[in-house]
Amino acid sequence: MNRPLSPLRLPAVYMRGGTSKGVFLRLDDLPPSCREPGAARDRLLLRLLGSPDPYGQQIDGMGGASSSTSKVVIVSRSRRAGHELDYLFGQVAIDRPLIDWSGNCGNLTAAVGPFAIQAGLVDPAGLPADGPVTLRLWQANIGKTIVASVPMRGGQVQELGDFELDGVAFPAAEIELRFMDPGEDGQADAPGGQGGALFPTGQVVDELCLPDALVPGGRLQATLINAGIPTAFVRARDLGYQGSELQPQINGDAAALQRLEAIRAHAALRMGLVERLEQAAQRPHTPKLALVAPPVAHRVASGRWVAADEVDLLVRALSIGRLHHAMMGTAAVAIGAAAAIPGTLVCEAAGGLPRAQVRFGHPSGCLRVGARAQGDGGRWRIAEVVMSRSARILMEGQVRVPFDDDESLHEPF
Repeated sequence: MNRPLSPLRLPAVYMRGGTSKGVFLRLDDLPPSCREPGAARDRLLLRLLGSPDPYGQQIDGMGGASSSTSKVVIVSRSRRAGHELDYLFGQVAIDRPLIDWSGNCGNLTAAVGPFAIQAGLVDPAGLPADGPVTLRLWQANIGKTIVASVPMRGGQVQELGDFELDGVAFPAAEIELRFMDPGEDGQADAPGGQGGALFPTGQVVDELCLPDALVPGGRLQATLINAGIPTAFVRARDLGYQGSELQPQINGDAAALQRLEAIRAHAALRMGLVERLEQAAQRPHTPKLALVAPPVAHRVASGRWVAADEVDLLVRALSIGRLHHAMMGTAAVAIGAAAAIPGTLVCEAAGGLPRAQVRFGHPSGCLRVGARAQGDGGRWRIAEVVMSRSARILMEGQVRVPFDDDESLHEPF
């Protein structure tokens, strides 16, 4: 390729949402060829984040070299009745030319409303000078409605406040999120539409058949649930863990990570998310694999000790093949949903009784999430899951991306 690429200048905002960071873009600011799903859009966003990077650092892009910071969100005014905003989330692989569009990011969901208000995507006439504004978001990946309550002060989004979120160093203003019907079937044409029941196998506990090399005896019990994001919950002790592990204890063990990824692939197959085991590698964002355990006193990443009675259970979840430093927001939805239904491994770890609210411990601390479950006799529906997050604009302006619409200029992946 002899012809140099002219850097494209895109209006962009770099934001923290919950315990994640990502690049936020307006759909209408993208080149015409990138406003629809396809190779051009993926190529642009991969280059923007600095992927694929064989060094695993994303030095030549906006990515932060972790699953929590290699993310992109595209926002537009909603074309759906009863909603203000549509948004699409992409989990960008770091060392591979891959963007996984199969799921949402619950943490960055908190930043969608604040971004849209700042970007002029919300009618100013509907914004209060002071107090919360309610925005209905259409999550296009999975075809779901999420209701965000964004605080306003002086006609602007209120960012500063005293709400503390474990995994985030500084307090900020609280943003409440309501995930509506998170376990109902997603829209059929959504790229990550869950397309199945709350429990895809019809059971609150399944038995995965695995190679003996992964689990002695080749059997592993799991709760497989579609809520927030497809998630496979397994007992930590069944895999030789306590449930209180921190990132270095798991992420520093390459063999353990390979084993956990293999188990995740088997769960994906059992949930019907892939047709063949090897296809799981092409959707690393979903399903999530999470280890659950009863509460014990333990130390979190900040060095603080958490007493056993401060939480109802412990959860350690993996994201893109590594233990997450805190908890994915969508996985928190799955935790809240599963805790509200008797018989799940999450409910078992929390003491055995279903809970409308549950406090769970993660590597950075604790999080509370509430869920409203309806039904019995094996037929369950989660009406909503509620949690709080915060968000803040870190940088705004233009991002420069070496990109050209002429696909012939680009080597194939």
